[in-house]
Amino acid sequence: MLTLLLLVRIAPEHKALLLDRFHVIEATDTASRAAAIATRGVDIDLVLTNGATGLRADEIAALPKLKLLAAQGAGYENVDVAAARARGVPVCNGAGTNDDCVADHALALLLASVRALPQQGAALRAGVWRDALPLFPQFGGRRLGIVGLGTIGRKIAQRARAFGMVIGYHNRRPRTDAGDATYLDSVAALAAWADDLVVATPGGAGTRHLVDADVLAALGAGGHVVNIARGSCVDTAALAAALRGGVIAGAALDVYESEPAPPQALVGLGNVILTPHVAGWSPQAIRATVDNFIANVDALQRGEPLRTPV
Repeated sequence: MLTLLLLVRIAPEHKALLLDRFHVIEATDTASRAAAIATRGVDIDLVLTNGATGLRADEIAALPKLKLLAAQGAGYENVDVAAARARGVPVCNGAGTNDDCVADHALALLLASVRALPQQGAALRAGVWRDALPLFPQFGGRRLGIVGLGTIGRKIAQRARAFGMVIGYHNRRPRTDAGDATYLDSVAALAAWADDLVVATPGGAGTRHLVDADVLAALGAGGHVVNIARGSCVDTAALAAALRGGVIAGAALDVYESEPAPPQALVGLGNVILTPHVAGWSPQAIRATVDNFIANVDALQRGEPLRTPV
């Protein structure tokens, strides 16, 4: 039986799938992780981590039997892929396993922000009826700018179209499968074109603070920003200043530069919605990530190409 180092927390029913197949060493905090690698590193065949948790080069070097390094979700920004490849260790991720869940959550955040659902609920609880409240826009005809029209971005666009939204996007290059979506050649140009902005691009140094003060100013006073990508993609300080100053109307974020700590610059603001990096989490999505990991292990053992290689 292969030995798996499990670095991410998963529900008991999903962990049971792993326990049926592998000898599992669970190490989901810093201390237990260090101890497991130091004392059991020579036994470990597989590692299941995620993009935020990652696996460092020195940790990879301490696992002489490592056969597969896997990221649970699509992201792998803190996994040292180069170090794994230098050792000849294949790397896979969970691409595609939670795309629908993330897209659903992105639209829920956008709806809640544009329609000011938390603010209206708070007003009602305070005894304020609708006649004393401003009117909030509907989606039909609004322009949605998507930063990163990958698989998740396209699913967000599909859902937004169902609400009558007009779609624009920015990628490193135009896509041939973007349908009627309008391509803009910079994030600032996209923001100037759009009413609302959804960030769905990969994380990493190349996209750090892609949404900054200039982009927020270009989006304008009626605009809303949703981030379901990585916290580093949005400049938190610039966003807080824009929300406080009325530069934009609202924001809804599932990811933060400070995570897992809350973004202190944002928590006290009434025009921001915050969720704890759960856009990709549902019973169906987590089950799919575990099934995908097992399928990758099976492919490796059969000498076949990995299902979702990095």
